[in-house]
Amino acid sequence: MYHSVLAFFMALCLAMLVVASPVMAADLEKRAEIAEEKAEQLEQSIVDGGDETPAVAITRTGIDAVDPTGAEPLDDAITCFARAIYWEAKGETPKDMAAVAHVVMNRLGDASFPDTICGVVKQGGEQGYCQFSWWCDGRGDYVLEPQRYDIVKEVARQALNGELDDDTNGAMFFHQRTISPYWAAEFTETARIGDFVFYRP
Repeated sequence: MYHSVLAFFMALCLAMLVVASPVMAADLEKRAEIAEEKAEQLEQSIVDGGDETPAVAITRTGIDAVDPTGAEPLDDAITCFARAIYWEAKGETPKDMAAVAHVVMNRLGDASFPDTICGVVKQGGEQGYCQFSWWCDGRGDYVLEPQRYDIVKEVARQALNGELDDDTNGAMFFHQRTISPYWAAEFTETARIGDFVFYRP
């Protein structure tokens, strides 16, 4: 009797999961779509130079639904932004990640750079010369540490929503303290945050 009740209960749970899975997947897809639309609006507001934060804000559940495993193609603002922060600062503190995020945002708001986050991140092509070394290093761009990616995505969400102070003081370039790129002498240093040095033209 006990085994037949247990078997019935397990079959019922499995049936509920099978029925619920398409509904849950559709809900996740809808949340991702809404978050991507909001990101585009926030992105455009920065390009337009709007001083006021738009009335939209990306939610945590929304950003979690976009590229949940870090394996999607880099074809929307959130994925490009989160992956750039991840590869440039995944081993650093959230404050360091936020500083790297502001470099992307500051470039987005400057007419001399592309007018989309993906354009900023991918500027220069996937091979050879590029602005962010991880983009043209010839290796895969998918996420290897899911827990770090969760932190990165929250930083990206807050940055897009305009919730973070720009401790870089308007920087558009940065490098790790352990290296000395040739271009550093041509720019004005604006901040030193964690393992990074920040500059603007």
